[in-house]
Amino acid sequence: MIIIVLGVAGSGKSTIAKALADANHCQYIDADDFHSDANKAKISEGKPLTDEDRRPWLETLHALIRHWLDTNQTTVLACSALKYRYRLALSDNDPAVKFVYLKGSYALIAKRLRERQAHFAKVDLLKSQFETLEEPTPDEAIQIDIDIETDVDSIVRDINAAI
Repeated sequence: MIIIVLGVAGSGKSTIAKALADANHCQYIDADDFHSDANKAKISEGKPLTDEDRRPWLETLHALIRHWLDTNQTTVLACSALKYRYRLALSDNDPAVKFVYLKGSYALIAKRLRERQAHFAKVDLLKSQFETLEEPTPDEAIQIDIDIETDVDSIVRDINAAI
């Protein structure tokens, strides 16, 4: 099984995906690690990526997901997957690929991004990410609303219960 934790920058994808992988004793991968240097530079400048910018990144991730499925490697992947077609490209509608959507308000996520250090995505990027986001439907992904009060362990328990 592949679990893709998705959402805009600052929604907690990496934190939740890592904790989920730890709880399930499987590998954790961050899709950001597969962006080209040019994409990372563009993001760090607050410039949104185009579909063309994302294409090679999505192709790489798709190949990795197919490999993990073919070799029975349970994996939790933190990945923005903002558009339906990106999610389709990643999953091929394979039922072994599950999506978990971390949903939060613009205000909450902007606050998180302002407080976050050492990451190339900054608050300037958030507006374009929300504009690009095609929220997954409840039948497409497990929906987890982000609450500043909710601790990571509780979110991981909710995800495991839903899977």
